[in-house]
Amino acid sequence: MSKRQLIDYVQKIVALNDIETEEFVSCFEEVNIKKRQFIVQPNFTNSHRSFVVKGAFRSYIVSAEGQEHTLQFAIENWWVSDFNSYIYQHPATLFIVALEDSTILQIEFEKEQELKASNHKFETFFRIIAEKGLAFEHRRILFNLTQSAEARYENFLLNFPNFVQRVPQYALASYLGMTTEFLSRIRNKRTKK
Repeated sequence: MSKRQLIDYVQKIVALNDIETEEFVSCFEEVNIKKRQFIVQPNFTNSHRSFVVKGAFRSYIVSAEGQEHTLQFAIENWWVSDFNSYIYQHPATLFIVALEDSTILQIEFEKEQELKASNHKFETFFRIIAEKGLAFEHRRILFNLTQSAEARYENFLLNFPNFVQRVPQYALASYLGMTTEFLSRIRNKRTKK
């Protein structure tokens, strides 16, 4: 069932025949993750890329002052990883934690490399999701640098309504670059309208 979800996702990006589909999904392992369990921690090399079948994750870094900075949320049909660690096979700098009991499909770095070398369609798939991820992060950085806190929150609500009830307020505030208290004030102001 969970691999069907991955197949549907992949087929929207590249057309695979039955043999290619089986070859692709056979490289993924289903893993059940409990709420508050980490799938990536700093100083350990991130050897997997994870596709979220069910659940929610938060990716964050902790500053030298102990402040948490949320970089990414991931829910169903999203990918999550410390991509810098994964791509370069260096020690991770991020924490990635489950916000809910979750199910993921993981592919090991070496298996992904073998897949990409074996078929240009697989390489195309991974290239396209990398390009889309980069474009998304670019838009997010620009928006965070040029828009007010209220505009950032409104944009998040508009584009990711499924996330709002599933992520803790402190994590959302961190993701949007504001304090929890300021986010509370924005939310209260919206409910009074």
